Order: sequence, then C-alpha cells, then structure tokens
Amino acid sequence: MTDDRRTELATNLARVEERISAACAKAGRPRDEVTLIVVTKTYPASDVRLLAELGVRQVAENRDQEAAPKAAECTDLPLTWHFVGQLQTNKVRSVASYAGIVQSVDRARLVTALSREAVRAGRELGCLVQVALDAESGQQGDRGGVAPDRVPALAEAIAGAEGLRLDGVMTVAPLAGPYAGRQLAAFERLMEISTDLRATHPAANMVSAGMSADLEDAVAAGATHVRVGTAVLGVRPRLG
Repeated sequence: MTDDRRTELATNLARVEERISAACAKAGRPRDEVTLIVVTKTYPASDVRLLAELGVRQVAENRDQEAAPKAAECTDLPLTWHFVGQLQTNKVRSVASYAGIVQSVDRARLVTALSREAVRAGRELGCLVQVALDAESGQQGDRGGVAPDRVPALAEAIAGAEGLRLDGVMTVAPLAGPYAGRQLAAFERLMEISTDLRATHPAANMVSAGMSADLEDAVAAGATHVRVGTAVLGVRPRLG
C-alpha cells in the first residue's frame, strides 16, 4: 500500500511541478522564485514521510491538535513546518515548539504571545502578516487576517518582537467582497501590499498566496510561495 501511495504522491507532485513551471514560464519568472508548500492537514504522518522522501521540504498545517503530534512523529525529517490556520493564543506555546513559520499572524496579542513562547523555546519564528482582502469592503469572512491598512503597524510589532522574524505577507483568496472570484486581482493587491512593506522591511519578501485551484494566478501575480494540498495529496477519507 505504501508503494502505491508513494507512486500516487510522486505522480501528483510531478503534475503540480509542471503547473508551477508552466506558470513561471508564462509569467517570465525563474522557476526557483516559487516554493511549493504542501498542505498536509487531515493526512497522516506516513504521507508526510513519503513526501519528504520525494523531496518536499515545506509542509503546512492549520490545526495544532493535529499538527503537534504529526510534527513530533517527523522530527527526524528535514522539514520546515508552516502554521497556516487561525491561531488561538492558548495554542501558541505548542505551535512555537515545532513551526518554523507562522503564516497567520493577524493581531497584536498574537505577536506578544508568539514572541514570549519563541524566546522560551529558544527559537526564532518566521511570521507572515495575514491580510484579509475582504476587510476593506466590510464583508470580512471568518478566515482571519487584518485589513490592508493595518498591515504596517502589525508588521512593525512583529519586527520589533524578540524571537520573531518578519518574513512577509499571506492571504487566502476571499469568498466575499470585491475580490470574490477574482483571484488574480486579489493576489495582485497582495503584491502591492508586499511592495509597500518591503520599502521599510526589505527582508520581508515572502508572499504566500494561491492553493490547488488558483496557484497559476498566484504565480502570475508574483507569489513566492504557493500552498497546495488537494492537488498533491488527493481527496481522501479525512482523519478522525
């Protein structure tokens, strides 16, 4: 069964790689400008292990109660774990113990908590400001994030916090507001926000956008990281 699963994952990874390469070529971008993060939520640690064997180095999770034991099972692997879900402050200590990058930083209280736990764990945590592109229209959904006009202040808080590193910005294509169904426009707006941020924080050049269905739009807009789950792991019976 493991051999079958390995073959399936290898095939899917190759297909996603083709899509990213083609999107980079179309956008006139070098392929090495875009990093694939495989979203392993709801899939077992055995899949993470196979992905690592197949060369994947970046994986993402969105729920600590699932991610923490999975990361613990995979401590021998050369992986960077990204936390991409909405993060409650009571989960920060756990997340700070395994995540290399927290992509969903969207409030000052979270910055304070992450800083405290990063220092306690003796680690440096990369942080992305999660931008809610639907917030400008007053139709913000439930996926978290800050309104674009609040990005600079939150970025400053991260940059000034001990144990944290400001790496850039992240968004999820909004389901409501002016960007609903307009992924390319949404990701282009995120790039504008990134450009403004890099004027004051040049090293914060990570732009995480795009998922299985819209990674081409993200690459076209200039994203540096795409987060792909279904296209790599398939649609399988969910864990638990």
